[in-house]
Amino acid sequence: MPKGLLEQGWLASARKCISPHFNARPDNEVSLLVIHNISLPAGCFGLGHIDGLFQGCLDINADESFTELAGLQVSAHFLIRRDGEVVQYVSCDDRAWHAGVSEHNGRKGCNDFALGIELEGTDSSGYTDQQYQQLILLTLELMAQYPMLNVNNIVGHCDIAPGRKTDPGFSFDWHRYKQAIAGN
Repeated sequence: MPKGLLEQGWLASARKCISPHFNARPDNEVSLLVIHNISLPAGCFGLGHIDGLFQGCLDINADESFTELAGLQVSAHFLIRRDGEVVQYVSCDDRAWHAGVSEHNGRKGCNDFALGIELEGTDSSGYTDQQYQQLILLTLELMAQYPMLNVNNIVGHCDIAPGRKTDPGFSFDWHRYKQAIAGN
C-alpha cells in the first residue's frame, strides 16, 4: 500500500461500509491507535454480522447471543477480516465509537483522539498472516498521515479499559507487529 492513500480520512483500498455511529472529534486530534478483536457470533468468522452491527442493522434474530446487542450503537474505523480484507466504517477524521469507557496516559474518553482497528478473531484464536500483513501496512499508512501516531501510541483495548476488556487477547503477537512497524 503506497503512502498517501488516505483521502479525507478514507482509505482508498478499503471496502467502504459506512456506519451511522460516529460524530466529530472535539479537537481533530488523532494520537492513539487501539487494536481490538471481534467475532459474531463469538468464535465464528467470515459472516456479515460485524458489518450489520457497525451499521446499526444487525439482525438480532440471526443468533440468540445477538439479543444482548439490540440497540447497541458501536463502530470502529477499520476491520481486518481473516482473509486480509480491510473494511472501513468511519472516516479517520471522525470519532468512531469503539473504546467506550477508557483512559490512556491519564486522558479519559479515548474515542476523542483514537483510531480503532478491529481484527476478526478472539482472544485465543490467533490471527492470520494476512491480518498481520494488512495491519502493518494500514498502521504505516496511518502513521504517515497522522504524525502524532507512533509505535508508543499503539495499544490494545485491554490497555485502555483494563478489567473491562481483554482484546486483542493473549494470542495477538505484539512483538511481531511492533517490530515490523518499527523497522519501517
